[in-house]
Amino acid sequence: MLSENLWFHNIYCFLYTGDTAISGCSNATGLLPESLNWMPYYIAGFSMVLVLINIFMAFGALYTYAERRLIGRFQSRVGPNRAGPFGILQPVADGIKLLTKESMIPDQADKPVYNLAPIIMLIPVILVVAVLPVGEGTFMTDLNIALLFAISITALTTIAIFMAGFSTGNRFAMLGAMRAVAQLISYEVPVVLSTVGIILLTGSLSLVDVVEAQAIPFILVQPLAFLIFIIGGSAEMNRTPFDTVEAESELIAGYHIEYGGMKFAMFQLAEYASVLINSAVITTLFLSGWEGPFSFIPSPIWFLLKMFFMAFCFIWIRATLPRLRMDQVMSFAWKFLLPLSLINIFVTAIEVLIFGVNGTFTQGDLWIISGINIIVSIIGIVIFSKILEIDSGFNTQFKVTV
Repeated sequence: MLSENLWFHNIYCFLYTGDTAISGCSNATGLLPESLNWMPYYIAGFSMVLVLINIFMAFGALYTYAERRLIGRFQSRVGPNRAGPFGILQPVADGIKLLTKESMIPDQADKPVYNLAPIIMLIPVILVVAVLPVGEGTFMTDLNIALLFAISITALTTIAIFMAGFSTGNRFAMLGAMRAVAQLISYEVPVVLSTVGIILLTGSLSLVDVVEAQAIPFILVQPLAFLIFIIGGSAEMNRTPFDTVEAESELIAGYHIEYGGMKFAMFQLAEYASVLINSAVITTLFLSGWEGPFSFIPSPIWFLLKMFFMAFCFIWIRATLPRLRMDQVMSFAWKFLLPLSLINIFVTAIEVLIFGVNGTFTQGDLWIISGINIIVSIIGIVIFSKILEIDSGFNTQFKVTV
């Protein structure tokens, strides 16, 4: 699988010396002697992992600055503007502050679990990068179950949040953790179901195959799945309006209230980096990944532009919508998103049965499917919005209880 990666192949051939028939390289002489021809494989692999992961972590740090500046503009404020020109060094200042801050552990804390929670919170964000195709031939591995892997590994954040809240011995942290478990599990169900339509259309769990199958971006072919995925993703990342897990007016800071220093920084880095990872997954599943209308622009640039656009949309949503009540959050998942995700599966399955000749679709077929799914999406959203408004109190009238 690594041999299909252009970055890996170029670095490997630059170092390898030996038989070109075995290596697949055009040149027989590389930088290292033939006696060390076992090293290029490991050097190329580790260098690729190091570069990709550090790039995403650096983007996560810069995203904290971008979000604070943009929300400042949305709210008629300046935002960070003291550290460096236009406040660009604010992430560095925050990192130095957190590095030098004393890390205090509560006496009643379960110390092994307390220390392990921030690590488990950050690990899934890093692992998802391994299966993301950030460009044509630019990925760590083309895993044939990449979509299943990404969904499964990100579910670990639920365990990490519960560990953080449970291990501190603080009642507010515990309440935040219990909210997180209820919310994340509830929204995981429609998010997973929303991807079934894409699997039916592509016949593959490989993210590379999903991108290559998008003769038309799946945001048009699967509009309902896109809506469910972006809403469910916001809830799983504890973003506004679903940030009841960290509601400062009720829980002070939620599950990580007893964390400080670099442990707190790891929670924050995981939270902000997850926005970029989620944006990258949405780009891959719904926005044709690395593909763009102009071939002279490198494919990774197209991917990053789409990813940053989706990250901007998440910031826009955060700056616009107010926080929901916990009962509204749960009702929204089970009474609105879940029925819509099931409808999307059934409609897509029927379309695949009618239009999918030998499991393939022409561009004309995809346009017809797009039209049908857009109509179904509008009808479904209107109907279940009315049902949700009647059942759960999602209305604009203030109710006074005596």
